[in-house]
This record gives sequence, C-alpha cells and structure tokens, in this order.
Amino acid sequence: MTELDLIAPRQTEAPADAELPTAHRSLWSDVWRQFIRHPGALVGMVVLGAIVLIVLAGPSVYTVNAEFINPRVANRGMSLDHPLGTDNLGRDILAQVMAGGRVSLAVGISAMLIAITLGTTVGVLAGYFRRLDGILMRMTELFLALPILPLLLVIILLFRDTLRGLFGPSIGIFLLIVVVIGITSWMQTARVVRAEVLAVKERDFVLAARSIGARSHRIIFRHILPNVLSPIMVSATLGVASAIIVESALSFLGLGFPPDFPTWGRLLYDGANYMTLNPSRVIWPGLAISLTVLSVNFIGDGLRDALDPRLRN
Repeated sequence: MTELDLIAPRQTEAPADAELPTAHRSLWSDVWRQFIRHPGALVGMVVLGAIVLIVLAGPSVYTVNAEFINPRVANRGMSLDHPLGTDNLGRDILAQVMAGGRVSLAVGISAMLIAITLGTTVGVLAGYFRRLDGILMRMTELFLALPILPLLLVIILLFRDTLRGLFGPSIGIFLLIVVVIGITSWMQTARVVRAEVLAVKERDFVLAARSIGARSHRIIFRHILPNVLSPIMVSATLGVASAIIVESALSFLGLGFPPDFPTWGRLLYDGANYMTLNPSRVIWPGLAISLTVLSVNFIGDGLRDALDPRLRN
C-alpha cells in the first residue's frame, strides 16, 4: 500500500454514513400494508368483490328474466336450465337472487350514507361545541333507548301508503326503507365520533389554529374531520351490513318491498312456506345475506386494525 492510498481512500469504497435510498411511505400505504396482513379482511374483500361482480355483471351473462313466469317448471330443483332451481311460479331463482342483490346492496349503501352523515354531524357538533354536547347526547341516548324494530314497523305502516301514492310502489318503498333505516342507526357513530373529537380538539395543532383566529367551521373541516376519518370509515363499513340485515328482516316480515320487487329478504319471505318442498328457495338468498354480512364485517375488522396507529409500524 502506497502513501497515496493511506492519504486518499479508494473511490470504490462507499462512506459508512452514506444514506441508503428509502421508499416513499404515506399514511394510506401503511394502512394498506397493515390491511393486507389481516387474512379475514382479504378473504372478506375477495368474497364481497365476487358477490358485487355477480350481482352487477351477472345479468348481462345470465340473461334469464327474473320476473318471467313458467308454471310448467314450478318448484324444480337445480338443473342446467335453472342452476339454482325455480319458485312456485316457475321463476328462475338465480335471476331473482341477482336482481334482489342489487336492491339489497343499494339499500345497505344508501342507508349507511344517511346514518354516517347524521352520526358524524351530531358527533362533531357535540364534541366540539360544549354548549351543544348535553342536548345532542341526550337526544342520542333517547334514540338508543327506543326499540328499533317496533319503531321501524310503526313508521313503515304509517307512511307506506302515502309514499306509494307519491313516488310509486317501488320507489316509494325504497325511499321509505332507506330513510327509516338511516335515521334509526346513526347513534353509535355519533358517540364514537364525539369521543374522537373530544380528544383531537385539545391537540396542539387545533389550539394553534384557534390562537391565530381560525373560524370554527374551518377548524372542523380542515383539522378535526381528517383526524377522525378512521372511526367513520369503520362505522360506514359495518353500517352496510347492519342495513342489509334490517332490510332483510323487514322484508321477511312482509313489510318491505312488494312481491314483484325482489330483495334477498323478500325471497326468504316468499320461500318460507316452501322450505320442505324446495329448500333451495331459502338456502340461496340466506347464503347470499350471510356471505355479504360476514365479508363486510371482516373488512370492517381489518380496517379497524389497519387504521389503529398502535398496530402500524
């Protein structure tokens, strides 16, 4: 080794403190990495995606009319012509399950949006404005104390005929059921959001925004709401499953959609009297409801874990 080698290190040797390139990381990329580590959430996402694809794209492949009546093939079992069998009027059960799935999913998503909007509004107002906290929380507790199913039955019986006359039998019942489910399922979201807002509004960035004279609505929309999105997203996911179950219960009791407007709950109600003659009439709608609710619950469980900063690296 020469004196020059001792004085100047070789160019091929990298300095020990050289910075290694790091991949760009963001909040949502961390959430996604944590989400895909949850096996139940992945299975739920695959199953729900398959159900949505079958319900939305299935009628373009399986072109049988769900309302076509053929009494000659009534109460048939599974066959090549009718993969899931037929009902007592000869209608194809597979076509009815796909048509009913579109209605049930539409009810679940629409009712969830109403419930999340009401719950988030009440929770943010109660958590941020102290003078509104007592009034809004007592109203929330009042709704929680009401028996939901009897209340739903009373509201539907009171307003069903009026909305049918205004919007028609199908649209009127759809609006009534969506609104009724939405306004009776916002309370849990309101309580969760209020608790998060109470914690977030005492943080330094919110106090700094107040100190420079930011208005309340600006603080809420720019600082409070982005930091309470995680419980809202979890509540929204679980709210879809809850709304589907409530709609199925109402249709099963005969207070939901009319007979010519199939939903999964309505299919269960129509097939209950034929369980011994043709069990497939209740097996397939019940299986669709169960798989949808289970997959949505698994997705909500995975989102809750992924959005928890204590579980993310």
